Amino acid sequence: MTTMTASSTSAAARRAMIDSQLRTSGVNEEFALARMLAVPREDFLPEDKTPQAYTDRSIALGNDAYLGSPLFYGKLLLEADPDKSDNVLIVEGGTRYLAELLRPLVGSIDTMPAADAAAGKPPKGAAYSLVVVDGAIEQMPETIAGCVAEGGRIVSGLLLRQVTRLAAGRKVAGHLSLQPVEDIGIPVLHAFDKPKSWTF
Repeated sequence: MTTMTASSTSAAARRAMIDSQLRTSGVNEEFALARMLAVPREDFLPEDKTPQAYTDRSIALGNDAYLGSPLFYGKLLLEADPDKSDNVLIVEGGTRYLAELLRPLVGSIDTMPAADAAAGKPPKGAAYSLVVVDGAIEQMPETIAGCVAEGGRIVSGLLLRQVTRLAAGRKVAGHLSLQPVEDIGIPVLHAFDKPKSWTF
């Protein structure tokens, strides 16, 4: 009997993830599947969470950080449709997993923590052809909107009436808005919650 090594077990788990979670839910483009197959999810989790790496749901990491579900990242890659000409800003959800998925597909990547984006701290670059938010936001601050170059695009999760949706938008004539694409489970980045107001 041959004992499977940790790396072969991980590769088998990623293959099962692709066949049972991604392909069955409409993620079939080879560029997305190749990246999801290449990047071990467990590398972005603390040791006590690694057994959950290939479950079909988000994994809470504490301090409002999450690793989203495989399906979220598969759909996010499809909607982003990255290109080698893209300079990308990633608003991080708590891990570097999304940056690693995108890195070989684009020209350059900058990242910033969600807390910095919500607090209005400027990113490294002036304007980006693609901005990707690693989670669902209830409102889009000017910090993020202002990072999108004219003609550039944004892909993010969006929290609407307590339902998370994948959403996308493009900046045209200085205007940017997110349009829902598909209802899907996405970790909520609470740094972007709208202020609670009193009701009577």
